[in-house]
Amino acid sequence: MPGEMNEMVFMILPEIFLVALAGANLVLDLIWRDHRCRKLGWLTVFGLLVSIFLSLWFTRPSADPQLIWGGMLRVDWVTFVFRLVFLAGALITALQTMESPALCDRGEFYALLSVSTLGMILMASSADLVMLYLAIETTAIPLYVMAGFRISDQKSVEAGIKYFLYGAMTSAVMLYGFSLLFGFTGSTELYAIAGIIQNGGIPPAILILALLMAFVGFGFKISAVPFHFWAPDVYEGAPTPVAGFLSTASKAAGFVVLIRVLMLAFSGITPVWSAMAAALAIASMTIGNLLALVQKNIKRLLAYSSIAQAGYMLIGVAAGSVLGVNGVAYYLIGYLATNLAAFGIISIINRAVGSDEIARYAGLSRRSPALALGLLATMLSLGGIPPFAGFVGKLLVFGAAVQANLIGLAVVGVLNSVIGLYYYLVVLKVAYLHRSEEETKPLMVPFSRKLALALCISAVIGLGIVIAPVFDWTAKVGAAFLGY
Repeated sequence: MPGEMNEMVFMILPEIFLVALAGANLVLDLIWRDHRCRKLGWLTVFGLLVSIFLSLWFTRPSADPQLIWGGMLRVDWVTFVFRLVFLAGALITALQTMESPALCDRGEFYALLSVSTLGMILMASSADLVMLYLAIETTAIPLYVMAGFRISDQKSVEAGIKYFLYGAMTSAVMLYGFSLLFGFTGSTELYAIAGIIQNGGIPPAILILALLMAFVGFGFKISAVPFHFWAPDVYEGAPTPVAGFLSTASKAAGFVVLIRVLMLAFSGITPVWSAMAAALAIASMTIGNLLALVQKNIKRLLAYSSIAQAGYMLIGVAAGSVLGVNGVAYYLIGYLATNLAAFGIISIINRAVGSDEIARYAGLSRRSPALALGLLATMLSLGGIPPFAGFVGKLLVFGAAVQANLIGLAVVGVLNSVIGLYYYLVVLKVAYLHRSEEETKPLMVPFSRKLALALCISAVIGLGIVIAPVFDWTAKVGAAFLGY
C-alpha cells in the first residue's frame, strides 16, 4: 500500500509543484521589492520548466492506462501529452508577460496562471464527472480574473465581467446535463457511465438532452458557434498575453474534455453527436471567417479566426475516428504555438504604437524584418499553407473527414480555408506593402519576448516539416481516447 501511494504521488508530482509555485509567487511578491517583474517572471518560467521535467521523467504512461485516486484521474497518453501542452503554453505566456508592468509586478497574476494551468491538466486527466467539473471551474475562475486584470482599463474590466457571466451561465447548463447522467446511471465515473449507457441504461431522449447541455458548456470553452459571442470582446479587452493563453491552452482543454466525454458518456449515440459536431463545424467555420473579413482590429480578427479554427478542429471530432482525434490533437499543438506567437507579436506592436488597428502595422517589414517574418509564419500557418504547422493539422482533420465518408464536410472546410487565407493575407499586405511615417523607427523587443517568439516560431516551422515524432504521440492520444 505505501508503495502504491508513493507511485500515485509521483503521477501527480507536476500538479503538486504547480500548487507550490503559485504559493511561492504569492509569498515572494511580499518579500521582493525591486525588479519584481523579472524576478517573479523568471521564477514562474523556471517553475514551469521544472514541472515539464517532472512530467517527462515521472508521468510517462505505461502500456495500460491507470485510474488513480479512487478512479478520479486517468493516467494515459492524453494526460501525458496535454499536460506538456498546457505547461508549454503557460511558460510562453509567462515569458510574454515579463515586460508588461500591469501584469508582471504582481505575484497574484503568476499564481492565477499556475492555478489555471493546474485546472487544465486535471481537465485532461479527469475520469469522473465531479472531478471534471471541479477542474473546469479551477481553470475558468483564474481566467475570469486574468481577463479583467487591468482594473484601470475599462475594456479589460468589461472583458472579465462578460467572460465571467457567460462562463457561469454555460457552466450551470453543462452541470445540469451532468446531473442527468448521474441521476439515471447512479454513478459519476465516466467509464462506469459508458458501460451503463451501452447496455441501454438511459432512455434515448434523456441521453440526447444531456448531450445538448454538455455541448453548451464545451461549446463555450472552445468558442464554437453559437456559443462564440463572448470571444471578440474578451480577446480585445483582455491583456494581450492573456488573450493568447485563452485562445490556445483553454481551447485545447475544452477539446480534450469534449472528446473524452463524447467518446465515453455518449458512445451509445455516436451518430447523433457526430452530426451535431459536423453542424457546429460548418457554422463555426463559415461565420467565423465571414465576420473576420470585415475586422479592422487585429485582436478581434484573431478572435473570429479562433472561432473558425474551432470549426476546423470539430471536423476531426465529427469523424469520430482515431485519425480524427489524432488530427485534432496535432492541430491543437500547432495552433498553440501559432496563436501564442501571433499574440506575442501583437503585444510588442501595441506597446510600440499604442493601437491594435491593422492599419498601424504599415511599414512593419522595415521597422522590424524579424517580427514581420514571424507574422508571416503565423498568418500562413493559420491559413493552412505549407510548410507550417497549420497545414499539417488541416490535412489530418480533412483526411479524417474523407476517411469517415464526410466528403461534403471536408469540401466546406477547404472552401473556408480559402476564405480565411484572404484576411490573413490582408494583414501581411499591410505589414509588407503599406508605408508609414514611423517605419524608420526600429522596434525594441525585450529578451524574454524574443525567447518566447523564437520558441513559438521554431515550433510552427518544425511541426510543419518534422512531423513524425509529434504525430507518433498524437496517434497514441487518438488510440487512448477510442480504446478506453
